[in-house]
Amino acid sequence: MSIDWSPLRDELARWRSTNLTLPIWWRDDDAVADTPALERLVALADGLDLSVHIAVIPNLVTPTLAPMVAAQSCLIPVVHGWRHISHAPEGAKKAEFGHPRVQAGDELKRGRETLARYFGKRLVNLFVPPWNRIDPPFLPVLAKHGYAGVSTYGPRTAVYPASGLMQINTHIDPIFWRGHRGLVDPEILIDGIVTTLQDRRAGHIDASEPLGLLTHHLVHTEEVWNFTRDLLDVLLEGGALPADIACLLANARATA
Repeated sequence: MSIDWSPLRDELARWRSTNLTLPIWWRDDDAVADTPALERLVALADGLDLSVHIAVIPNLVTPTLAPMVAAQSCLIPVVHGWRHISHAPEGAKKAEFGHPRVQAGDELKRGRETLARYFGKRLVNLFVPPWNRIDPPFLPVLAKHGYAGVSTYGPRTAVYPASGLMQINTHIDPIFWRGHRGLVDPEILIDGIVTTLQDRRAGHIDASEPLGLLTHHLVHTEEVWNFTRDLLDVLLEGGALPADIACLLANARATA
């Protein structure tokens, strides 16, 4: 597949010409085990010299994942819900933490504690709610249980949605979830990325939030793998800089 990257390269050139810094980060959801797909993710990250934050499902994690993370410095584990099941009422969009539940607070606490036992200091205390949805009353609960950040999808509307809790979202998802579950039309993807960067450059949305790529290694088609590699390569060659998410969150906790 031939993809025209020139609109994105042109926009990145405008960022460089105006001395704007574009921080980027990479989040990959639904990790539970050492699999061939995860090994391919590692190879891609190593080839790009870029870390990938794997969102791990605490209640489903297997013992094979911890040695893999320990051996691969490019893998940074974060917390992905508890069981990744929806508790949404009938007719509502899927969400594990999108609605009040008696058990929810304990699950948030157990999720971080479970992964801390697996990964120790390698774990970054960032909470990724399944389906990128979380009910606002849960945000201070996250901070209470030791989380320093929360990550959903789309431009953030607040840097700190709760005291001591930083929002660091993702903004690019290459998978066509509501259709064939392969790659979204690349022209549409690139147009969306360019529009996002233009809005940041114009000050319409927060330009300091790291621009986040969201992937799901377990379900990638070959086209999704290739687009992911090429997109990150274009961004890095165009002057984007990897964001230190752990450092950002540490500062958030320190200033709480």
